[in-house]
Amino acid sequence: MSASSDPSLLDEIRSAIRKICGDFPGQYWRQLDQERAYPTAFVEALTASGWLGALIPEEYGGAGLNIQAATVILEEIHAAGCNAAACHAQMYTMGTVLRHGSDEQKQKYLPAIADGSLRLQAFGVTEPTSGTDTLALKTTAKPTDKGWVINGQKIWTSRAEHSDLMLLLARTTPRDQVAKRTDGLSVFLLEMKDLVGRGITIRPIRTMLNHATTEVFFDNVEIPADALVGEEGQGFSYILSGMNAERILIAAECIGDAKWFLDKATQYANDRSIFGGPIGQNQGVQFPLAKAYAHMLGAELMVAKAAKLYDEGAAHGIEANTAKMLAADASWEAGEACLQTHGGFGFAEEYDVERKFRETRLYQVAPISTNLILSFLAEKGLGLPRSYGK
Repeated sequence: MSASSDPSLLDEIRSAIRKICGDFPGQYWRQLDQERAYPTAFVEALTASGWLGALIPEEYGGAGLNIQAATVILEEIHAAGCNAAACHAQMYTMGTVLRHGSDEQKQKYLPAIADGSLRLQAFGVTEPTSGTDTLALKTTAKPTDKGWVINGQKIWTSRAEHSDLMLLLARTTPRDQVAKRTDGLSVFLLEMKDLVGRGITIRPIRTMLNHATTEVFFDNVEIPADALVGEEGQGFSYILSGMNAERILIAAECIGDAKWFLDKATQYANDRSIFGGPIGQNQGVQFPLAKAYAHMLGAELMVAKAAKLYDEGAAHGIEANTAKMLAADASWEAGEACLQTHGGFGFAEEYDVERKFRETRLYQVAPISTNLILSFLAEKGLGLPRSYGK
C-alpha cells in the first residue's frame, strides 16, 4: 500500500481540510458570489498548507502524495460547502510538466508552484470553433529565430486572470501536413504575467456561477524556445495523459457536493416540522434522498477504483470517465433532492443550496460532456463503432 493511501493518513487529510474550510463558511462564498470575486484568501490558505502541491514530488517541494490522497482533499473541500474549482487545476496541470518537461523546467517551475510563489492555474486548450474536438484547434505556434510566436484564441480558460503560468496547446504543424491526425500539436508553458498587454488579452466571461472563466486572445505573442514542453508535435498525447487525472479529481469534487447536499437536506428534513411532524418522516421526502444517497455510494466506489488504478499505472481510461459521469450524475441528483426538500427556502441565498446547485450543474458539461463520455464508453468498453472524430 502506498503511504499516501494509508487509511489513517487519509483520515488526517480529511481532518486538516475540514479545519481549513471551517474558516471559510457560507457567508464567505456568498459575498464572493455577489462581488464576482476570486477566493484569494481560500486559495492562499490551501497553498500555505501545501495541499495544492499535493501531487508534486517531495524532491520539488511538494507533498509527494498520490491521486487517491488528492481525491480526498478535493472531496472534503466540497463536502464542507467550499468550492475547489478556483484552484483544482494547480493539482493536475503540473503533471504535464512533471512527466514531459525538461529537467530545467522542472527545477524552475515545480518548486515555485509547490510553495505558491507561482500559480499554474490556466489551461489553454478549448477554442470557440473546436470545442471538445481538440484536434481541430486553430491556435498556432510558429518557430522564429528567438523561439515561437503564438496567434489564436482560447475560450473557457478558467482562472487565467489569477494565474502566473499557462499550459497552452497549439498547432505547430498544419493539420494537412501530419502523418497521424494526432500529430502536429505542441504544449507550451507561458509566463503569462509578462505577456498580458504584450500580445495576450484576457476577457472575463460572466456565467451562471462565480467561476472566474475567460477567453484569451494571442496576437503575435513571442515566447522563448525553452517554453516548449517535451517534443514538438507530441502535445496531444501529453494533454491526454493528464485528462484522466482531471476527471478522477473532479469526480471526487462531485462526491463531495453530493455529500454536502445530502447532509444539508437530512438536517433540514429532521428539523422542519409541518402537519405535526418532521417532513423527513414522509416517504415523498425520504425516497429521493435515499435514492440519491445510494447512487452517491456507487459513484464513490467507482472514483476509488479509478484512483487506485491510476496510482498503480494500470489502464484506467474507462474507469476514469465512468467515475466522472456517475459522480456528476450523483451530485446533480442529490442537488435536486436537496433543493426539493428545502422547498422555497432552497432558493434563498442564505441557505447556500442554490449556490451549490449552480456549482455542481457545471459538471454535467465540464471538463467533458456526459454525451462524449457515453460515446467513449460505447466504443472502448462495448466495441461499438466510433461515433466521433472519424
